[in-house]
Amino acid sequence: MTPLQAATHADPYGYYAGLRRNAGLLFDVGLGLWVASRAQTVEAVLVHPDCGVRPLHEPVPAAIAQRAAGQVFAQLMRMNEGVAHRCPRAAVQPALAGVSARQVAGAVQHLCGDATQLDDWMFRLPVSVIAHLLGFPGDQLGVVAELTRNFVACLSPLSDEAQLRNADLGASQLRQMFSDVFEETALLAAIRSGEWLGADVLNANLIGLLSQTCEASAGLIGNTLAVLARRPDLLEQVQRTPALAMALVEEVARYDAPVQNTRRFVARRCTIGGQVLEVGDTILVLLASANRDGDANPDPDSFLLERPQRRIFSFGVGRHHCPGQQLALTLASQVILALLQRQPVLPVPFSYWPSLNGRIPRFHHAAPSLHDVNG
Repeated sequence: MTPLQAATHADPYGYYAGLRRNAGLLFDVGLGLWVASRAQTVEAVLVHPDCGVRPLHEPVPAAIAQRAAGQVFAQLMRMNEGVAHRCPRAAVQPALAGVSARQVAGAVQHLCGDATQLDDWMFRLPVSVIAHLLGFPGDQLGVVAELTRNFVACLSPLSDEAQLRNADLGASQLRQMFSDVFEETALLAAIRSGEWLGADVLNANLIGLLSQTCEASAGLIGNTLAVLARRPDLLEQVQRTPALAMALVEEVARYDAPVQNTRRFVARRCTIGGQVLEVGDTILVLLASANRDGDANPDPDSFLLERPQRRIFSFGVGRHHCPGQQLALTLASQVILALLQRQPVLPVPFSYWPSLNGRIPRFHHAAPSLHDVNG
């Protein structure tokens, strides 16, 4: 197994534990990059000022640099440093924090619909909720969710030419749709009130908000369903006490992270974890491994709803920490509750969608009802 194959392995956590036996950074000769697996090292990399989110020589991946999807990518705050990161974040982070749990719950209940096809539903519903909060009318939500999923494909090096073409179409159409949004909701007004360097940058980062919601939320929801399928006691607890849903998804985010790893690129010579890093070096940051580090979370391999001082690295640390972490957790918990309330289900056997960093269950059939499963 390699650190990249681990993301979609049935159980990568023993492998991660082996990596954590190495102090500091470990160089993977086969991949040609450094690997950070311990919580302390992961945090050190993520907060280091000389470690950026993109390599200096390639601010936009070569495969999309000259394409419509690449134009959006180039303006995303999470793919930039300095002003191009700070100014959009200064608008987006407080706006997302202003969305209440009641708003999210209301939107989820309104939009939940039929969840028999989990594969589609896990991707579609979270994006539809955020699009609704941003002012898109109901008859456009399905289109927005589909276009967002098409755009997200450009973020993976595994995408083929057809997927990249669809990503271009998604980027172009979403830009136009955001330009045409008529109703300025509280969330959209709060985001628009920031200091934006033009409408193109604003709309690109609104697309970025949808794209971040898409796969990460699908992974968190899917991995939560997988845990509930293995742990009927947890399922009974959450059905009996719905308020536990938030603790449930928080622990899933730690225990079986939807985003297993991310990368950082060395912009200036520096020392991290006892290793001297040169300009151009790449660091693979194993977020999922850090979550299971006993120094960060005691008894890390146990799934505990009531975990004191839970540390979750899945959303990042430092200046690029996900600005919508609380919203993402709230959204996932409300989606799980809506699913269990409307048509209680358990996942059938699943594999994982192909990915080098995401851990998203791919369910093979429609899920049976709890009545069917439990008799």
